[in-house]
Amino acid sequence: MKIVVTGGAGFLGSHLCEKLLEQVNEVIAIDNLITGSEDNIANLKDNPNFEFINADASWGLPEEITGVDQIYHLASPASPNKNNPQSYIAHPFETMKVNTMGTMKLAEQAAKSGIRFLFASTSEVYGDPLEHPQKEEYNGNVSTIGPRSVYDESKRFGETIVSAFVRSKELDGVIVRIFNTYGPRMPEDGRVVIEFVKAARDNQPLPMFGDGSQTRSFCFVSDMVDGLISAMEKGEKGEVYNLGNPDEFTVLELAEKVKQLTNSGSEIKQVEDLPEDDPKKRCPDITKAKDKLGWEPMVGLDEGLKELIASF
Repeated sequence: MKIVVTGGAGFLGSHLCEKLLEQVNEVIAIDNLITGSEDNIANLKDNPNFEFINADASWGLPEEITGVDQIYHLASPASPNKNNPQSYIAHPFETMKVNTMGTMKLAEQAAKSGIRFLFASTSEVYGDPLEHPQKEEYNGNVSTIGPRSVYDESKRFGETIVSAFVRSKELDGVIVRIFNTYGPRMPEDGRVVIEFVKAARDNQPLPMFGDGSQTRSFCFVSDMVDGLISAMEKGEKGEVYNLGNPDEFTVLELAEKVKQLTNSGSEIKQVEDLPEDDPKKRCPDITKAKDKLGWEPMVGLDEGLKELIASF
């Protein structure tokens, strides 16, 4: 098949491109490199079935791209770290634009041409959840005006756009909500796993926001890629699927694991209080993905962290 991956030079997008090429597809990666990097796809450029186009997915597919079978719309900044130049806090308008205008244009093109469409949403649509773990039916607890809203709310509106196109324009579309993903090629953009590994490597204090009691669920990138492909291949038109690892850890437990696996003598240091709107709990209910897609993660946190650490 001929497959487009927006955000294809990003962390998750580059791994997805690699897997799709292994399955002998023709893959076109679109990325404007705001947060992606051509280094992530350097190993793919000699593959005759791969093409990279430096373009902004906010404007839809470039005119020269025709005959597409599938679109994975992954393009968007994803880090909430206010101090990092790659974060969506640093790129609020680009983030809102690609998740709304970009989704609108791509969905319109897909509907007109009969292209199967996957929108990569996020667990952030659940906000600071009042339901735990989070099922797809939960509508979330999200601030519309907080600093994280440029990402959370644009992803929520992206879901609305896809759903409207499914209902009214016969789009063959599916939505996935991605929970925390980690692995080799993670950008050093302030997300907690990479910050801990980086600090442990450099024998610096592991920087922790709050007291570390907040929880997250960490999914290794190979599992997430398999989940995305399963959703594209098996997901029902118009449906939403949580993709993530349901094993839940506190941030303090994560820090201790990183210290242990790196044999680091670094201390764990609280650097500041929890950021505004930072969720206290985050864990997916993946019953629907298991039942409908036949997917569940296979890589445990220790195994995945070892691979990430080795990649450094």
